[in-house]
Amino acid sequence: MNIKKVAGYLAVGAIVCVTAFCGLCYQKRECLQQELADKILRFHVLANSDSEADQALKLKVRDAVGGYMQEKMEQVGSLTECEAVVRNALPEITAVAEREIADNGYDYPVQAELAEIEFPVKTYGSYTFPSGSYEALEITIGEGKGHNWWCVMFPNMCFENSMYEEVDEDAKEALREVLTDEEYEAVLNSGNYRVRFKYLSFLNRFFE
Repeated sequence: MNIKKVAGYLAVGAIVCVTAFCGLCYQKRECLQQELADKILRFHVLANSDSEADQALKLKVRDAVGGYMQEKMEQVGSLTECEAVVRNALPEITAVAEREIADNGYDYPVQAELAEIEFPVKTYGSYTFPSGSYEALEITIGEGKGHNWWCVMFPNMCFENSMYEEVDEDAKEALREVLTDEEYEAVLNSGNYRVRFKYLSFLNRFFE
C-alpha cells in the first residue's frame, strides 16, 4: 500500500480518536459543572475599575459584607436556606456596601443581587471549579468593569477564620459534605476535567 495513503489513514484515525476523546471530556466537564451548580452558591464582587484604588475598595467591600454575612451563615445547613438568607438580607447587604464605599470617600452606586452568573474556570486554594453558570450573590461597585473577586458562599468557604486566600480544614469538610466523592475529587488539585494535550496544544483552548 502506498505510504502516503497509510499516513493519511493514520492521520484521519488519529483525528477521529482525538475528536471522540474531546467530546467525552467536554461532556464530563459539562456534567460536573451542572452537578456543582445545583449544590453551591458563590459570592462575587466586581470592582468599579482596575485602578489600584478601586481594586483596594473592592476588597474592603468584600470584607465588610463578609463580616456582616459571617454570623448569618453559621447556622445555614442547605443551599435552600442559604438562598433564603441571602435574598432576605439583600437590602442590608447593599447598605453595608454603600456605607463602606462612602467611608472610603467614594460615591459609587452599588448593586447586590442573587443571580445566575457566567463564570470562567476559577481556582480557590487547591480547588478548581469549571466554567459555566452558577447562582451567586453578586455585588457590583460603580461600573463593575474591574477585575472581580469570588469565593464559595455555600458551603461556607468564604468566611472561615477570615481567611480568603486559603481554604482551612473546616471549609474543606463543608465542601466534602455537600459533594459526592467523585465531585469532590474532580474539583481538588486543579480539577480532573482540565485536559492538556502535550503535543496537540492547539486543542487546549477548548478546555480553558
